[in-house]
Amino acid sequence: MKHITKNRRFPAPSRQFLIVLLATACIFHAAAAEIDLSIRFYDKKVYHISGVSGEPIYVQVTVTNLAPSTFRFKLADERVFSIDFDVRSLANQSLEPADYLLRKRSESRNVYFREIIVEPGESFSFVEDIRNYAALRDAGSFVVQARIFPELFRETAVSSPRGAPLVSNRLNLNLRPPALPGSDDIPFQLDAETGAVLVRDKLPPDEVITYMLTARQKSQWEKFFLYLDLEALITNDAVRRRSWLNEPEEGRLRMMAKYREDLKNSMADEDIALIPSNFRIENTSHNGETASVVVTEWFTVGRIIERRRYTYNLRRRDDIWTIQDYTVTRLGTE
Repeated sequence: MKHITKNRRFPAPSRQFLIVLLATACIFHAAAAEIDLSIRFYDKKVYHISGVSGEPIYVQVTVTNLAPSTFRFKLADERVFSIDFDVRSLANQSLEPADYLLRKRSESRNVYFREIIVEPGESFSFVEDIRNYAALRDAGSFVVQARIFPELFRETAVSSPRGAPLVSNRLNLNLRPPALPGSDDIPFQLDAETGAVLVRDKLPPDEVITYMLTARQKSQWEKFFLYLDLEALITNDAVRRRSWLNEPEEGRLRMMAKYREDLKNSMADEDIALIPSNFRIENTSHNGETASVVVTEWFTVGRIIERRRYTYNLRRRDDIWTIQDYTVTRLGTE
């Protein structure tokens, strides 16, 4: 058997191959430097180890093409084959992958994808839940970084120039212990800006509506939900009311948690979750334990400004006014 000494030269074809490989790697590295991958929290809030019914931690992923030419990459229907999240503790210890990630990547199945074309100066965004990628079992502070695999995630492709991932900026994630339940078994909500427990104040009906609409304008979901009577809003619909009445207490809590997420994702009662560009309180009336607040709200849709009249119905309990129901009248465009 022949031994190769340290001074032995590679044959000419091998040197050419290395030169071509190095040049290819340099080209792809230069191209990748002109493709920006950025991440941010989709909705700023206080996160817990395990929120209500495993409340997701959504991150918006954005690919921006800063190059002079078109950028193409493959986006799998099962996103775990296109993206990964590296979540590390402040001691630089990487968290274990989530069970969902391991299960999906171990399945023997075809990976379906579509090719995304990002023209120069354009961006493409989508939203992912970090809980699907990292096992977030302990409270603490973590650093999150995303990687996108343009040619899909494959063990053999990751080391190749074309399969080299794009790497994002870093996010700081703070996870708190599980939220303690309040008197109604619904966990206390915390102010995302201060970390303080949000408490309902004895506000008059018009100020309750102003508080709710202002919170929605700022995408402060905890404040938006603070004065909403979710049970009343759920049971105002006949179909949901039948399901509600047939559920035990645990099932009702699950329904309430799902309803919150559906509101946030515009999958239920989207009229109340729309973001008004402006609003004006027109009239407030109350009689003992019930109140009605009429509000004109403006919504910007492209270049069109739509005007609607909302009538919010509130009920007082223990001197706290909460929103029970609402109606909407479309007033046309401006």
